[in-house]
Amino acid sequence: MAKYLMAYRGGSMAETDEARAAVMAAWGAWFGSLGPAIVDPGNPFGPSATVGGDRSVSSGGGAGLTGYSVLSADSLDAANEMAKSCPVLDNGGTVEVYETFEVM
Repeated sequence: MAKYLMAYRGGSMAETDEARAAVMAAWGAWFGSLGPAIVDPGNPFGPSATVGGDRSVSSGGGAGLTGYSVLSADSLDAANEMAKSCPVLDNGGTVEVYETFEVM
């Protein structure tokens, strides 16, 4: 079984306590549905910076990523199926799915 990085982009922030509770419940339900496939539930991202090839630092990450999770799946297709029910999609976001490789 391989590991897949789910990289989240976008999505809106809930504006009320009730909406935040609903969003957290949706994420909890999604993670619950994935069961042992969860390797690392991940976290949202905060402020970011980009370090260029010339070693200069600019404010903000170029990719606009907002968080990540790591899941275990039999194939990229299976990981994509898991991503299709991710709550970030309900808030205007997207999920990029990457297979990871053990090299160290």
